[in-house]
Parts: sequence; structure tokens; C-alpha cells
Amino acid sequence: MLNEGIKILIVEDDQDMAELISDLLEAEGWSPVAARSAEEAARILPEHAFHLVLVDHNLPGMSGRVFAQKLRSQTDIGIVMVTAAGSAAERVLGLETAADDYVVKPFEPIELTARIKAVLRRMHPSLRGSDKDTISVQHEPTALLLGDWVIDLVNRKAVCTSHPTRTLTSSEFSLLEILASTPNEPVSRTKILEQLGAETDRLIDRNVDVLVLRLRRKIERNPDLPQHIKTRRGKGYILHQDPAHAP
Repeated sequence: MLNEGIKILIVEDDQDMAELISDLLEAEGWSPVAARSAEEAARILPEHAFHLVLVDHNLPGMSGRVFAQKLRSQTDIGIVMVTAAGSAAERVLGLETAADDYVVKPFEPIELTARIKAVLRRMHPSLRGSDKDTISVQHEPTALLLGDWVIDLVNRKAVCTSHPTRTLTSSEFSLLEILASTPNEPVSRTKILEQLGAETDRLIDRNVDVLVLRLRRKIERNPDLPQHIKTRRGKGYILHQDPAHAP
């Protein structure tokens, strides 16, 4: 279940906001730990087995975005960025570089917890319960061969044969799963958002485009001329395997 044994690190310099978020997370049955800066968070991280990090964009010292980038380069932990209202460029930049999702201040408690749950489900499939919070990502193939990438959909592993140290984030892998569930057929942005557990409104359609861009930059030889993840105007995105490797 999504409320059992979940540890979340809150990186927020505003003490009142940190306490408010802690109360919200505790109400969900989660165990929050707060840090006032990125530097303090870096010291705390090795001491706990965190499932997710909730980080404010505007932190003293190292910014939340830089901290998230450093964290992403070292681990595949879930990252939710908290940004100021109106900073659309910051939100897109954060999603492109590190964060799995974002929430805008001031936020409704239900939105914050919903976005955290969505990231937790993507990051930790074993936490998916049988209740209404459960999402189901179905797929027919068990493996994909995309250029230099070998994708094991059963064990959720992705290996780039030409760059073994290159990895996919959980969100990027989940996107591949969704597209692979209907190979050679377009999947709409709305369907992708539903499968990822996000609320389907126009304000977050851009999230899908950013996630696709991130994935293309990793798996496509030329992201500007994608061969594997293609856009179908008005219909969404479609996944193509290499013809020689198709099952």
C-alpha cells in the first residue's frame, strides 16, 4: 500500500512551510524528514532509505534545481519539485533535467499528495495496492530493442550497450511501458497522463512533451529526427522498434 513505511525527505528552508508539508505527509501515514538546505539534505540522505525527495526550487546556497540534478546523477529516487507560481520556465527546466513532477505554490493539499502518490507508484511498483490509488500499466512485449538500448519490461531494466553508465529515470521507463503497451499505435497525451497517475488537465499536458523530449535525448541517435518515439499530429506519440529486432 502507498501509505506503509514510506519515507520522504522535505528540502524546504521555510520552517512554517516545512511543518505544514510534514503534517500533510504524516496525515497520509508517511514518515517525513525535513532539511533546511540542499547541503543539509545531502548529509541526511545516506542516513535513511528515502522513497522520495520533495525539494523547493528556491533554496539558500545550492538551488533546488542544482540539488535535484546532482541527486538524479547519483540515484533514481523520486523527485518532486516545488516551485513558485508563474515560474513556468523553471518548472519546464526542472522537469527536463531532474524532477519527476512538480507542484506550484500555493498548492492544495490534495494536489501535493496526489502528485507524490503518482511518483511513488512509478518509482516503486511493489507499493501498488488493490485500492483506488492503483494504476495499471499493461504491455504485451516483454523486451524492446531500440537502437543501442535493450529494455527489459518485466524486470524494469534498461541498458545502453554503447554507454553502459547511461540510465533511464523511473518516469522515462514508465513512459516506454505505456507506449509499448500498444506498439505501432499512437497513444494520446491524455492516456499517458492517466497511466502515469497525473490529473488530466491542460496545465500539465506540457509534462508529457517534456518527458518525451528527455527520453528522446537518451535513446534516439538524433532526437530532432526520432526513429523510435514519433509524434502523430493530433493523436499523440507512437513507439517503433528497429524492424530487424521486432519480436
